[in-house]
Parts: sequence; structure tokens; C-alpha cells
Amino acid sequence: MADDKKLTGAPDRDRISLSEDHEIRDCTESLGVGENELREAVDAIGNSADAVRAYLNTGR
Repeated sequence: MADDKKLTGAPDRDRISLSEDHEIRDCTESLGVGENELREAVDAIGNSADAVRAYLNTGR
């Protein structure tokens, strides 16, 4: 996660940071899951946004 929220790019969008409240909010809204489900997915397979999306879409 970039420290300057105005400087985003592929590295910023490719990873999910669970230490940033706005990222948790944005990811849970866009993926249609709760925070606990998002955290479980990241714990299970890592913080790659694509991997988390695929994990959640396959029904685990």
C-alpha cells in the first residue's frame, strides 16, 4: 500500500492491505463479502487481489 493515497498504481491495486480501513471497506464492498470473510481469504491464500477474488468466487 502506498503511503501517499494519491499515488496509486498496479502494485497498489494488486494487493489487499488489511491494515488500511479504507482498503478493507473498498474490498468488502466490491467483493460483496464481510470483513471476516475477507480476512479469512487473505489468511488462506495471501493478499493478491486476484487470488482473493478467485478464492471467494469459487465458494472455497
